[in-house]
Amino acid sequence: MSTENLTDRRVVVSADRDTVMSVVARRMVEKLTVLSVERPIVHVSLTGGRAGVAVLAAIAEQPGMRLVDWSRVHFWWSDERYVPESDPDRNALQARQALLGQLDAPAENMHEILASDRSDSPEAAAEAYATELARFSASDDAEAGAWPSFDICLLGVGPDAHIASLFPDRPEIGVTDRAAVAVHDSPKAPPVRVTLTRPVLNASQRVWLVLTGSEKASALGLALAGASYTSVPAAGAKGRHRTLFFVDADAAAEVPAELIDPD
Repeated sequence: MSTENLTDRRVVVSADRDTVMSVVARRMVEKLTVLSVERPIVHVSLTGGRAGVAVLAAIAEQPGMRLVDWSRVHFWWSDERYVPESDPDRNALQARQALLGQLDAPAENMHEILASDRSDSPEAAAEAYATELARFSASDDAEAGAWPSFDICLLGVGPDAHIASLFPDRPEIGVTDRAAVAVHDSPKAPPVRVTLTRPVLNASQRVWLVLTGSEKASALGLALAGASYTSVPAAGAKGRHRTLFFVDADAAAEVPAELIDPD
């Protein structure tokens, strides 16, 4: 197994799931408070699933969220279920219900992936999202590619170690020439999705991965041990500045003590 670039990965362990979500929410609010003062535009990539929604709900409970200049924060999604706009499975809809609908932020700051009733195909939705990403490209940074460098990229991790809709041993994990791709026959329902590719995720300044429960312990252990990202996608997630895993005690069973950061 490769050990390249593993030294910048740290693990923040909390006692239980609720505490994990609170810790992530607090840290995100603190970071966005600073960034939204320093910069005219701040880019955040959100994730779906239970962890992603729980973090957003926890942010809504943070007193400090009022200190963030939300008008400067642009929200993106690392993946989306290719379902109709009003489908309860849609990540963007869940995010609006949990937090985004409460924010004083303009609609143009919400960069949603097109729904199935707003596009001709998942491929068309992926191409449209790539075009939208390119509008905010860090053009003065050739390494960043034709997409923004997210200040924070929030990712959930599945028991199979998938991130976004990049699943183990599938072709999407190896795509490097596009910002977003369609996913068919996803091993997790719903079967059709759109996902960002690994180069976009890894152009992020900070990648924060959130996982809880004993069923995630093996995935976390493999990711930290430097397993092949094609088989363990979470192993390939790496921020340009920092990579943090936020986990509970159950998920941390296989974490080396030297990688644990105090909160």
